[in-house]
Amino acid sequence: MHGSDSMNKRVSLWCGVALVAGMVVIGGCEAGAGEGDEARNGGGATLVSTDAAPVLTPQESGTTALIQAVSPVDDQVVWASGHQGTYLRTTDGGQTWHAARVPGADTLQFRDVHAVDESTAYLLSAGPGDLSRIYKTTDAGRNWTLQFRNEEPEGFFDCFAFWDERRGIAFSDAVDGEFIVVATEDGETWTRVPPEQVPDALPGGEGGFAASGTCVVAGADGRAWIGTGAGTAARVLRTVDYGRTWSVAETPLVTGEMAGVFSVVFRDASNGVVLGGDLARMDEHTQNVAITRDGGAAWTPGGTLELAGPVYGGSYVPGAASPTLVAAGPGGLDYSADEGRTWVGLDSLSYWAVAFARPATGWAVGPQGRVTKIEWR
Repeated sequence: MHGSDSMNKRVSLWCGVALVAGMVVIGGCEAGAGEGDEARNGGGATLVSTDAAPVLTPQESGTTALIQAVSPVDDQVVWASGHQGTYLRTTDGGQTWHAARVPGADTLQFRDVHAVDESTAYLLSAGPGDLSRIYKTTDAGRNWTLQFRNEEPEGFFDCFAFWDERRGIAFSDAVDGEFIVVATEDGETWTRVPPEQVPDALPGGEGGFAASGTCVVAGADGRAWIGTGAGTAARVLRTVDYGRTWSVAETPLVTGEMAGVFSVVFRDASNGVVLGGDLARMDEHTQNVAITRDGGAAWTPGGTLELAGPVYGGSYVPGAASPTLVAAGPGGLDYSADEGRTWVGLDSLSYWAVAFARPATGWAVGPQGRVTKIEWR
């Protein structure tokens, strides 16, 4: 099961394969406005055409650490995080980045970040046992508070998501057949959701993938979704009451010991996409895209990407005139202007995460401190 020695080995193998192969993972939708982090169009803004490919501009991050997650507040303020206890922050759209480490956390891997504003952000470190932690700053990183330390030796937290600056949830692989979901309602303390309110894990070690922090996504009105894998089915857990109770649905994504849903993205309460694949089939095309139109109750297969191998994550482009997604994996970077039905290749460089702000500006991050700005103009 996830969290056991065998599953920790699986997670470690995944990290090793990714680093050796220089893999790309695309991060989740960190919306710049409104409740939750699902992507939204409209809001009175001028929508941007995504018929043509975007402009990609490399930026100097100031670090050589692997950057694994990114969270834009808007088109100026962006936070990112990664290995060696590293976090990044810009307040000028990436013209300059400040890179630093959380004191005493040099060995941690910050695989998820949630930015609230230019001063406030949360970091989640992923790892077995007490290596899974949540930190918060309210003074632009000058000081960090350790809010949560996992006390379950077999637990392994993969990602978190927030409805607003105070309410959020974090997800761990299963222990003894039960997923661990913790929640905060005040942005300070985290408590476990009663296990009886969360569907049981499937036999064989079902859990999440600590890729780019997008196996959990939060939406409006208390909705949230969690993607799973490494079981007999690739599934999506969903809640409509801020994580108090959960239901579950199967997706048509490929299954296996190292396969399933890596990333969940929603643009509203009904429309979403899951992306994933199989880490044991790095050079093959598999069924790794699925689409929902009813909030995650039912899923249908999406189109085949140009890139081969697994997709590690995806992000909606919130300012696009048509529902547009970005996806990436070891075979490159693709985008879809028809919500996952057809795909066009964008890039062959290695990234671990990407996220967009309004109107159509995003950042992709990855190995060796790579930061690339993505702009549809």
